[in-house]
Amino acid sequence: GLNMNSLLLKVQFFMMFLGVNITFFPQHFLGLAGMPRRYSDYPDSYTTWNIVSSMGSTLSFISIIFFLLIIWESMISNKTNLFANHLNSSIEWLQ
Repeated sequence: GLNMNSLLLKVQFFMMFLGVNITFFPQHFLGLAGMPRRYSDYPDSYTTWNIVSSMGSTLSFISIIFFLLIIWESMISNKTNLFANHLNSSIEWLQ
């Protein structure tokens, strides 16, 4: 297997965590404010929370692209595992 940069993976995780929470947490406030679902046009009073939610989904998209770049970097640099977590003689291979 290949090793990925653990620092970049942690940054990507927190970017994705924040992106998902920024996307869906404002929708809770929109629902409490009475915004109906499945409408194509909304009153302007909901614009602020919709913009915040859109920024969160953009952050989630950027973190997905960042994750793909981390995978690409690990494949290009070809950093192999120095210490394998499993051995060929371990019990899971004998079943």
